[in-house]
Amino acid sequence: MDQAALTLALGAGMLAAINPCGFALLPAYLSLVLVGDDRRGATSSVLRALALTGAMTLGFVAVFAVFGLVISPVASSVQQYLPWFTLTLGLLLVVAGGWLLAGRSLPSPRWRPRGPEVTGSLPAMIGFGAAYAAASITCTIAPFLALVVTSLRSGSTGEGLVLFAVYALGMGLVVGVAAVAVALASSSLVGRMRRFGRWVPALAGLLLVISGGYVAYYGWWELRILDGAAPDDAVIARAQELRSYAVDLVTSVGARSLAMVLVVLVAAVFVGRAVRRRTG
Repeated sequence: MDQAALTLALGAGMLAAINPCGFALLPAYLSLVLVGDDRRGATSSVLRALALTGAMTLGFVAVFAVFGLVISPVASSVQQYLPWFTLTLGLLLVVAGGWLLAGRSLPSPRWRPRGPEVTGSLPAMIGFGAAYAAASITCTIAPFLALVVTSLRSGSTGEGLVLFAVYALGMGLVVGVAAVAVALASSSLVGRMRRFGRWVPALAGLLLVISGGYVAYYGWWELRILDGAAPDDAVIARAQELRSYAVDLVTSVGARSLAMVLVVLVAAVFVGRAVRRRTG
């Protein structure tokens, strides 16, 4: 298989995590990683972050697969309704954030793999990933179609599936590194300051309100553009500047370095756990 195609698929997947349409959903996701993580050790926090990232990535790429293979022939008629979805999703995130700020908790079904307990709502994260994808389709479907769907439709099914997997890997890699870093920071901070653990859901709620507010605003901006309004907007321009910084960071670090960072973070947690068991 062409190495250039693999590299492009990996890069496209990485940039899909921080695309202009869904950029604000990444901090919203990270705030959900924080929820319910205030009384966990580092190992459980990392396992939970990885599980939620896997579920979210699955939901994201599943929507792209369906859209690319089934809906793309009528994409022009579907895309005009996507801003309404983005607006509604943003408002729902604001409501969820307000719920957390009010001292309530979000539903969290339990899922237990072998080993340390990992509590999280995997179905909810799959749904969040699907919503992330739906909000991002306008900005990211073109490179996805060019790299993956074209290969599938040209008869190279095996190559297309590999490119699809590499695309998903790129997206999950960026989100996974961020989620594991947040999980480690959360567990470390709370481990030292247990009495402030009750503020973690409030912080997550605040991030959800801010992120959801921007997502809703972006959807409203897209609707105005469809109605013929000028695209200039100070809020959107500022957010795009922040996104540009994130894109520069991701592209400068590269997939190999990100993978090494993720491996080192996870390995450090398990090595530390083993050392504590021996010395304890």
